[in-house]
Amino acid sequence: MFMGRATNVLGNTSYFKRYAAFALGLCLASVSSAAFAGQTGGTADAVIVTPLSFIQFEDMEFGTMLAGTTAGTVVLAPSGTRTKTGGVTLVGGPVQVARFAGLGRFNQNVQVSLGANSIVLTRVSGTQTMVVDTFVIGSTPTAVLSTNPRVFRIAAATGLFSFPLGATLRVGANQTPGNYVGTFSVILNYQ
Repeated sequence: MFMGRATNVLGNTSYFKRYAAFALGLCLASVSSAAFAGQTGGTADAVIVTPLSFIQFEDMEFGTMLAGTTAGTVVLAPSGTRTKTGGVTLVGGPVQVARFAGLGRFNQNVQVSLGANSIVLTRVSGTQTMVVDTFVIGSTPTAVLSTNPRVFRIAAATGLFSFPLGATLRVGANQTPGNYVGTFSVILNYQ
């Protein structure tokens, strides 16, 4: 399953806010010169696959963008590059393709397909939507996935394989800012 995210961010800092923050910083710097120690945490991940298994280990994220007065798209290629068309302005990350892995046998064929050719992302705390379609698998050469299964051959001697998946996000003209999420399914059958 995919948890896609697209966020529209608009921001503007006034001169007064910048000046107040600068003045407060000077006051704090002159009041205290004591040392500061801190602590923070991190995360660690591991992926384990078993024979004839299939898992997703990274979600798809389209990143942050600004919607324009005309519709546009954000294309996330299987390589992880992100491009845009139309009135969309790309702002920042995180940007990430979905990644899947499995374990079969060397030279074994697998069928890969989608549960649906397009999905809808819905704004969190809202009803506004965007469509995601044109899912592209990072095979050699790359290929568009659909509900019609495509056959691939496992080339690794170990039988272990993984692949990235990109897609196209359709952003409407003046799309409402917010965080949009949705899910899709990838179906894999070992032959």
